[in-house]
Amino acid sequence: MPLLLLLLLLAASPAPARAGDPYAYYDWEVSYVSAQPLGVKQKVIGINGQFPGPALNVTTNWNVVVNVRNALDEPLLLTWNGVQQRKSAWQDGVLGTNCAIPAGWNWTYTFQVKDQVGSFFYFPSTPLHRAAGGYGGIIINNRDVIPIPFGFPDGDITLFIGDWYNRGHKELRRALDGGTLLGAPDGVLINGLGPYQYNESLVPPGIVYERINVEPGKTYRFRVHNVGVSTSLNFRIQNHNLLLVETEGSYTSQQNYTNLDIHVGQSYSFLVTMDQNASTDYYVVASARFVDAAVVDKLTGVAILHYSNSQGPASGPLPDPPNDQYDTGFSINQARSIRWNVTASGARPNPQGSFHYGDITVTDVYLLQSRPPEVIDGKLRSTLNEISYIAPSTPLVLAQLFNVPGVYKLDFPNHPMNRLPKVDTSIINGTYKGFMEIIFQNNATTVQSYHLDGYAFFVVGMDYGLWTENSRGTYNKWDGVARSTIQVFPGAWTAILVFLDNAGIWNLRVQNLDTWYLGQEVYINVVNPEDNSSTLPDNAIFCGALSSLQKEQSHRFMYSEASPVAQWRNTFSLLFLLAFFNIWLQ
Repeated sequence: MPLLLLLLLLAASPAPARAGDPYAYYDWEVSYVSAQPLGVKQKVIGINGQFPGPALNVTTNWNVVVNVRNALDEPLLLTWNGVQQRKSAWQDGVLGTNCAIPAGWNWTYTFQVKDQVGSFFYFPSTPLHRAAGGYGGIIINNRDVIPIPFGFPDGDITLFIGDWYNRGHKELRRALDGGTLLGAPDGVLINGLGPYQYNESLVPPGIVYERINVEPGKTYRFRVHNVGVSTSLNFRIQNHNLLLVETEGSYTSQQNYTNLDIHVGQSYSFLVTMDQNASTDYYVVASARFVDAAVVDKLTGVAILHYSNSQGPASGPLPDPPNDQYDTGFSINQARSIRWNVTASGARPNPQGSFHYGDITVTDVYLLQSRPPEVIDGKLRSTLNEISYIAPSTPLVLAQLFNVPGVYKLDFPNHPMNRLPKVDTSIINGTYKGFMEIIFQNNATTVQSYHLDGYAFFVVGMDYGLWTENSRGTYNKWDGVARSTIQVFPGAWTAILVFLDNAGIWNLRVQNLDTWYLGQEVYINVVNPEDNSSTLPDNAIFCGALSSLQKEQSHRFMYSEASPVAQWRNTFSLLFLLAFFNIWLQ
């Protein structure tokens, strides 16, 4: 009987304690679920039946173990937008670093949220899956010994805003494959739900909307992520100020905004105080920017902010967006106003401003020019410096480790070549611990957002026209915000600086799903010459030229052997058998 008692105690306790940084375990099944966010029934991608998916809520330096069963009908990868995956790209979850998880298979991600705090999100990186959902929030909290530069909020609220199509992701892929652009979305969702019926002529009855419950007088941290396909959105809350405090892991200089443009793939944290009269509810709005006037009304997402003592529904017109729908000048000036809080502590107990990026000599300069999608070899494609990236069947990281020839070339040009565009697997050869300057030149007609895996970069400048050497005279070399996703306006440029101290092969992509799918991405290869070792995960999936190395994996829902959870479950099973025999013998 004592053995049975021990078993019961073990079952009631968490996983065995480990020395060092704590572990957080998550168990996810990714599958299609039925939803009708805009009143049209369709299949969306849910996680454990939830759309949006569950949050990862951890503390800096924790180890995260996410066991994923792919219950979709096609291969899947999840990527962790803004999580830097320090010293290892194996868990990055993009096609250049990982073979996709086959349909019906199970795989375990294991990574550490090293030296980071802030607001991030995850999403499926496999082609256009994010257009069907599969996303969720990542909150990385400070350790207790590291103060945050504002009063601890009374609550924490995550909002996912994004444009949405009633067509499924497979239909959207077929359109792009057939040479047809996606056209205007069908609406804007907030937390996977359609708009509140603020106008009966614009919003049909029966649409389920998001309601955010709050208490009067309290202050809440709103973490807002644009997880949409391609549309910039303006976010605002009726009669409430938005105090910006953080973006993608960096504390910002605290400024009040009545509204803020949030571009595709970007994340912001605001403190919002419930200081209004509670006689009514209030509108929470995310509306499209830089779209035709004919569609802007349908591209308006509306949720409800509900005070606990509210006496009635929200009323009056929606809070005003910026005056001119097409005014990129307003948005570019707003973006310039977002500065780094150089006196705040980050994930480590040292001031962020102690790293003076303005004093470091630039090692490499890359001017990356984009153009509108164009036909290359009979297919619609998007390019950077006239190259449209095509993902090889063997991921770059695996090809590098196993010396597979012919998979990629380290010859990506550092400036536009003014030649005929081509499809290729050409990547950037970065210098380890070098300081790279990247200028995004947007010669297309829409706002683009660019994201770099593995790093946060400093946003040092943006302006209209063509970038020249003289443009460096306008750079902010003191408190440019550090983040991982930045917008580039049409007919304009944005410059960033990044310190390449994280070895690996890292994805640099446009976040707009349509042009990403069409090839507007590249990878940066960063090799540490003093330590070129790369430990292959025990549960690595092999594909392409290395398919013969793949061990058979079960299609049943099992923990991958690489997961510490598997070891715990094996131990638990053994204890259960021992307890059973102990009772039987008695």
